Amino acid sequence: EALATALIDADAEVSAAAAESMAELKDPLAADAIIPLVAHGSAFVRQAALRALKELRRTDCLKPALEALQDADPAVRVQAVGVIGYLKLDEAIPALRAATTDADGGVRRAAVSALGYSWSGAVLDTVRSCLTDTDWLVREMAAETIGKAPAAQSAIPALVSALEDAYWQVRIKATRSLGKLGARAAIGAIASGLTHPEANLRKESAAALGEIGAPEARPYLEKAGDDADPEVRKNVRWALQQIETKRGRSAG
Repeated sequence: EALATALIDADAEVSAAAAESMAELKDPLAADAIIPLVAHGSAFVRQAALRALKELRRTDCLKPALEALQDADPAVRVQAVGVIGYLKLDEAIPALRAATTDADGGVRRAAVSALGYSWSGAVLDTVRSCLTDTDWLVREMAAETIGKAPAAQSAIPALVSALEDAYWQVRIKATRSLGKLGARAAIGAIASGLTHPEANLRKESAAALGEIGAPEARPYLEKAGDDADPEVRKNVRWALQQIETKRGRSAG
């Protein structure tokens, strides 16, 4: 009751804190008091309310969250995407796909991440298109999210193109996803990362080649066996072991 009273405090920071505290109670009934705050005059409070509703995961929070996607404040829209993503309702997919074209990069990134719960062909096409977004953080998230799809073979060419991204962070996520997808045809492209100046990318490239476990990756890995970075060398050894293990299984 004290928190409910604090929700309508004249101080926006008090209202926001009350909303988040009510969410900490993990009582779905708290949403009844928090939902009206999604229309509060303070963007700070609207953000906090949506952040709290995400934790409560009540399906009737979808409607206010969808309405909040039109909020003038991008931080509020990001929180709205968070609510929708946690609910994982198919009816919200069109709104999330639309949010991947939001004017704010943070909203687009959140929407790409949220779409990871549904992998229809249309969703995969939307996420794949985000590999060419103007914001590298969105491209990075798209590359990562595709790797979570149970079957995203059609996205392999786009991920290979992402291996040439100007940001090595994007390349890392694309490399990791190609490994998860077992993209044997991309071995040569993945192996190019073994000579990149960024050690993290070299390490991820070796790991991806190990995940694929194809013998044609062995020459690339053997060349990288004396890499200056010990973590890269460790992954190279692991990858070579994976290739041998898979070869043994095939022979058996």
